[in-house]
Amino acid sequence: MSRISTRSKSSVSLAAVGLLGLTAALLALGLGGASAKSGREGRQEQLRAAGKPVLAIVALRDQRISIYDAEGKILEAPVSTGSVGYETPAGIFSIVQKKELHSSNLYEDGEMPFMQRLTWTGIALHAGVLPGRPASHGCIRLPMAFAQQLFDLTDLGMRVLIVRDDMGPSDITHPALFKSKLVGKEPIPARRSEHSVSSKAASEARFGASEPNARSARSWQTLQSIGASRTTELEAANEKLRDARAAATRAASEEAGSTRLLRAREANLANAETALAEAERRLETSTEVQSNARAEAAKAKALARVDELRAQLETAKLQVEAKREVAERATEAARAATAARDGAADAAEAAKRKTLPVSVFISRKTQRLYVRKGNTPIYEGPVEIREAQKPIGTFVYTAVEPRGTSGDMRWSVVAMYRTPTNIEPVSQTRDGHAAATDVAAAKAALDRVGFAPEALEAISEIVWPGSSLIISDEGPSRETGKDTDFVVVMSGEPQGALKIRQREPRPMDWFDPPPFRGLRSFWN
Repeated sequence: MSRISTRSKSSVSLAAVGLLGLTAALLALGLGGASAKSGREGRQEQLRAAGKPVLAIVALRDQRISIYDAEGKILEAPVSTGSVGYETPAGIFSIVQKKELHSSNLYEDGEMPFMQRLTWTGIALHAGVLPGRPASHGCIRLPMAFAQQLFDLTDLGMRVLIVRDDMGPSDITHPALFKSKLVGKEPIPARRSEHSVSSKAASEARFGASEPNARSARSWQTLQSIGASRTTELEAANEKLRDARAAATRAASEEAGSTRLLRAREANLANAETALAEAERRLETSTEVQSNARAEAAKAKALARVDELRAQLETAKLQVEAKREVAERATEAARAATAARDGAADAAEAAKRKTLPVSVFISRKTQRLYVRKGNTPIYEGPVEIREAQKPIGTFVYTAVEPRGTSGDMRWSVVAMYRTPTNIEPVSQTRDGHAAATDVAAAKAALDRVGFAPEALEAISEIVWPGSSLIISDEGPSRETGKDTDFVVVMSGEPQGALKIRQREPRPMDWFDPPPFRGLRSFWN
């Protein structure tokens, strides 16, 4: 593992080109990035047809990664995590960036194919050599073929849990687990004059009046369909804008060409008029009959040329006027296309936001509740935790899929430890199996939390598959910030990989933008 550069390269470096050759060679040889001697590449398994992954669990002691979809485990493979001094931290993370080809900016041998970043300071999933033990600088190395398969399956934001001992999710039901609030279809607002409608109301009337909002009984699938439709409309608007801009450019070029022709004809006419004046002067000063005849002929020729060029000039003026009108219409069409594209982009973004899952974090350490949607903070406030002096454990509850049309969701839960509130000491024995999460302990944690009504109101409007609730004794990690979901690190476990990546403090407004400025910092 190596530290990850935070800058994307605009072109593939020589190292990346070499990586392509290395990747192809490894795949051709069937090594898949693992040590041929260890044979660990052969242990990876696809347990059944894969659905969309919703969760990855990395077991440090077992050196194993398991991938889960809505129905259970779908993939499993060996890994190599951080070595002594560079330990991969146990905690709660999510995928914040994906790059098929990536190179370390710190280590010369730091090629990281199929990189999926977990922290902006340099911890990631990626293909690499697996010697059968922890050997990286903090990253989670995967077999090459598995890394490529997983890269193709995952989306940004997928939760990744790094646990000391392997844990498995359990289904859970509890009254405190959020569900989407249901209301009927939004009424179409009465038509009003343009001047009596605010820009926000006009936008809502345009994009939201005839479709369900985020709380509608049509639910997530309908909103996804709306989002896809808005994306299609945005693509069409972009195409129209490209055509309009190209037409405006052509029209402007043609107008410029006709203007240049007009200027040339004006210059030619001026020269011809000068020649005519000179012919007239010579005729007036001529005294001989023969010279007078030549002067008369020169004047007649000059006058004919002036008349011809004046006619050409009038034609050029008409052409310039016509080209100018075409250019003005094309420019106006481009402005209209820009406005339409901007409106389509706003509508697509609004539709996308409605389908983004919400993340809720309740910290016993800070006695606060935090809410993020699409890696953006949307709420923070105090939370009541009964018997706050006692450990509550660390649990990740995930909304797996809708249940019927009532707004209920099917939830699963994963604990970070087998005995969540009384963490067992490290054992030297490995049973090789994931322990099922203690559902009773997970329900007991929910029983101890008292949600403020305004928090429930904010959360229940935006609960979709992939939404999650984290309850933990820990506070938010320093890694929680701009463009991340919540990062929670287990304080009782080695954190070498984080300690060697000391980061500069981020400006407050990186993760506390208006209208959220003034909320309590995550740096607790």
